[in-house]
Amino acid sequence: MKKFFLNKYLLILIGFGVWMYFFDDNSIQMHNELNKEIQKLESSIDFYKQEIKKDKKLMEDYENPEELERFARETYQMKKDSEDVYLIEVDSVK
Repeated sequence: MKKFFLNKYLLILIGFGVWMYFFDDNSIQMHNELNKEIQKLESSIDFYKQEIKKDKKLMEDYENPEELERFARETYQMKKDSEDVYLIEVDSVK
């Protein structure tokens, strides 16, 4: 048994394995970190694709003058000269 652990090929193999796992530029740890980063970036790509779809739909909606007017009225409290706008604020704290 002692002779087995003193085998130079086994020692070289163990040393190579430790080197590749911890110290090499292409180590297993580095691959794991890069794979996690890739997954995170892919999920952000999916998020931004969904945001682009929503924004394209909004842009299509605002090509219609009636929708654009509705947006301006709701967002910027714009009004026509012949009308009055009342803003009602609701206190949600109870």
